[in-house]
Amino acid sequence: MFPLALLCLSLLPLSCLSSPEITPPSPENIVADQLARAWNELRKFQDAPRGSEVPGMSRIKQYLGKFGYFPAGDSSNFSDTYDENLEASLRSYQSKLGLPVTGSLDRSTLVQMVAPRCGVHDNHGSGSGWSGLPRRYAYFPGRPRWMPGRTQLAYWVSPTDTTDYLTIDDIRQVVGRAFAKWSAAIPIDFMETRYLEDADIRIEFYEGDHGDGEPFDGVLGVLAHAFSPENGRLHLDRAETWAVDFKSQKSKVAVDLESVALHEIGHLLGLGHSSVRDAVMYPSLLPRTRKTELTADDVEGVQSLYGSNPNFDPASLQTVGQSVDSDAPPA
Repeated sequence: MFPLALLCLSLLPLSCLSSPEITPPSPENIVADQLARAWNELRKFQDAPRGSEVPGMSRIKQYLGKFGYFPAGDSSNFSDTYDENLEASLRSYQSKLGLPVTGSLDRSTLVQMVAPRCGVHDNHGSGSGWSGLPRRYAYFPGRPRWMPGRTQLAYWVSPTDTTDYLTIDDIRQVVGRAFAKWSAAIPIDFMETRYLEDADIRIEFYEGDHGDGEPFDGVLGVLAHAFSPENGRLHLDRAETWAVDFKSQKSKVAVDLESVALHEIGHLLGLGHSSVRDAVMYPSLLPRTRKTELTADDVEGVQSLYGSNPNFDPASLQTVGQSVDSDAPPA
């Protein structure tokens, strides 16, 4: 199973790979060639009428099934027909991702499917937040959390399952910043350990099939995944071009390590995906984009599980959007 960007690339004829096609529309202002080519293939599905049959439509069903939207079943039997199950799945997907709920393969939905994202599925529960209004953050089924009374968790960054272009010190520094931001909101301290046997949480880079049943898929597909409490595993796709600083990492497919680490730590704490586009826990992240500040939605979600850090000031929260690197090379 692959994210749709790579699913679509597998369908492209060689002539399409070299043709000067358009790039995805806003908000994808900075995109890699891979995303542009995937978008060009997806355009054939745009506004397809219900009941129609379009070659490759089964790949969209596979994508929706991967992330928790399509009815369970044998994905090899998915048809290329735009049936009622696909329409219902699209409505659920659009609602969860904060898109107009049309049940159609419209432009905004197809653009969202192309975006690189977290590998954790989106089908988590909802309810009410602080205000009593419907909340947009979510939890894993059963609301798992770390055992009550735990005020400290130890994390370990693998010195061997890593990348060959980032130093271990750079990775540790970035991961430490990400943990500190969650710790500022809840009464849990995160301490690094150099010994795996002492760790509650382990952070590793892997590529392809790495033995957890969730294989990675290469550049700009699934970026990372993490497991619910108290599993403690956080895996990042080594095939990505990870950046700790966009000024030194000029690749147009570079992915911000701190943004992804911050998101995956939310999963380690028990949060699912949010439908708030600016939230850290929103499932997708574009290349050369930073989301390194928790939003009110993120904080409300995690504090509903663990309570508030006594030193946390809710007034310090702002509406925080994505930061796109202004020095990015042209797509």
